[in-house]
Amino acid sequence: MKTTRKREMPHYDPAIIEQVEQIVQQRLAGQGAGHGFDHVARVLRSARDIQAQTGGDRMVIELAALLHDLGDAKFHAGIERSGEFAQAILSDLGESPETITHVMHIVDNISFRKGAAAAELSLEGKIVQDADRLDALGAIGIVRTIEYGAVIGQPFYRSDAHGEKTGVDHFYDKLFKLRGLMNTDAGRRLASEREQFMRTFLDQFQRETS
Repeated sequence: MKTTRKREMPHYDPAIIEQVEQIVQQRLAGQGAGHGFDHVARVLRSARDIQAQTGGDRMVIELAALLHDLGDAKFHAGIERSGEFAQAILSDLGESPETITHVMHIVDNISFRKGAAAAELSLEGKIVQDADRLDALGAIGIVRTIEYGAVIGQPFYRSDAHGEKTGVDHFYDKLFKLRGLMNTDAGRRLASEREQFMRTFLDQFQRETS
C-alpha cells in the first residue's frame, strides 16, 4: 500500500523571535535617522500583515524583517553587514542552517541600492522587501526623509538649491518609484495609498512655499 508523506509545515518559534527582537533593539539603541528600532518594528508589523494575506514561511519572514537593517551599509563605512550579523546571531541561538541561509539571502538582497545586482528573492524575501519599502512611504516616509536629511546636512527644501539635492528631490528620485517595484498585491495596494498621501502633502507644501 502506497503511503503519502505529509508535507512538513515550516516551524515557528516565538521564543526565538522574541530573543532576536531583544538583540536587535539593543544593537540599534540610539540609532536615529529613520533607521532605528522603530523602523524595524514597523517593518516587522507590515511583514506580518502581508504574510497573513500572501503566505510564506512566517519564521523566515519575521527573522529577516528584524535583522534586515542591523548591518546597514550607510552606518558601516559603505559595507553591508546585515547578512554577516544575522548569521552570527541565529547560529548562537541554534537556528537551522537552512533558515540561516534563507534569512541571510534575504537581508543581503532587499535594499533599494542593490538594484539590478540583487539576486532573485523568494516569496519570503519579496514580502520583507515590500514591508521595508512601505516604511519609506506615507507619513512615516515624509518624517524619515526629513530626519535622515537633518543627519547628513541635506535640507528638505530650498528655493535656491541650484542643483543641491534636497529631501523633496528624494521623493522623485526614489520614493515615488517604490510603488512600481512592489512584489505583492498587498504591498502594491498599501504603497498606492501611502504614495497618494505624500503627493497630497507635496502639493500643499509647494502651495505654501510658492
